[in-house]
Amino acid sequence: MRCIQCGSHEDKVIDSRSTKDGTTIRRRRKCLNCGSRFTTYEQIERTELRVIKNDGSREAINREKLFRGLVKACEKRKVSMERIDRAVDEILSELHRDHHTEVPSGSIGAKVMDKLHEIDPVAYVRYVSVYRQFEDVGEFIREIQALENRARTDAMQRKLFK
Repeated sequence: MRCIQCGSHEDKVIDSRSTKDGTTIRRRRKCLNCGSRFTTYEQIERTELRVIKNDGSREAINREKLFRGLVKACEKRKVSMERIDRAVDEILSELHRDHHTEVPSGSIGAKVMDKLHEIDPVAYVRYVSVYRQFEDVGEFIREIQALENRARTDAMQRKLFK
């Protein structure tokens, strides 16, 4: 690694740790020339995933766009930015695991809906209403009723397995 202070390529690793999710290694380094300390991160290089859009066009998956969509859905809700960031990482990891090079846009939307369903029911309904392009209040009501039914079923299943 090149030192950020003097540009020397001579350094030594003084500390190496894996991140919580295990996908990155954080290394503290010390320049042997000037003594400056700096941090580097090592990650697995993944092939770039491309999104197959509804019109058939393809573009690189945009992490920032995915993040903004989740932030917008969770706006004014008690969901931390760290949780949103972690959700984006989880979605991208699942997409990389399930698809090699290209992923249909519908798969991304489905993963986002699943993740928001886990995080916050209001954010989930917000996202679904835009994603499915709700036209009237009845569609909102049906989605909320389906959400309530799933919550009741989940609660009953938890009681059965206690």
